[in-house]
Amino acid sequence: MYWAGIAAVAVSAVSGTLEAGARRMDIVGVTVVGLATALGGGTARDLLLSRPIFWVVDPSYLYTAFLGALVTFFVARAVYLPARLFVIPDAIGLALFTVVGAQVALDMRVPWFVAVMMGVVTATFGGVVRDIFCNMIPLVFLPGYLYAAASFFGAVAYIVVQEVLGGGHVAAGWIGMGTAFGLRLLGMYLKVMLPAFRNRE
Repeated sequence: MYWAGIAAVAVSAVSGTLEAGARRMDIVGVTVVGLATALGGGTARDLLLSRPIFWVVDPSYLYTAFLGALVTFFVARAVYLPARLFVIPDAIGLALFTVVGAQVALDMRVPWFVAVMMGVVTATFGGVVRDIFCNMIPLVFLPGYLYAAASFFGAVAYIVVQEVLGGGHVAAGWIGMGTAFGLRLLGMYLKVMLPAFRNRE
């Protein structure tokens, strides 16, 4: 799971930097938003589980996020990066963080449903911080195309394959990531949405 975590941090730093760049932030702003996007979910998970914060224990995650944000900043200044490029890194980060977060929780012997929720927190909280820093209502709180729900079902798939069906880490990881990634893109391209709150008049 180590390299999956590194990859998740990298692509989330890219997505956060692209979103901050769309708000015309300077290099400090986009770097802070990129770091918050990449590290925020795992930080929230570790605080909830009362475990050492992952990027403090292993600064490789911090270095990866910092480098990813800076490289994206300078590449975007040299090459046009269309807004739609934000979609794929964000979906990949969602899928990777879902599985990594669920596994971290399972390693601490928490109940399965708690592990599912830790996967969702890891996958989505960085995006919440990103949107707040970009002065937007967090995407996960708005009617939209299967964001937190995609992470939830990805975490469920991962835990079912590994813990119930006895599948290995690799197979369970691919299935969990594929579920989260597929549902996220399916929701966006087919415009599949969860029902929004509506009070009967």
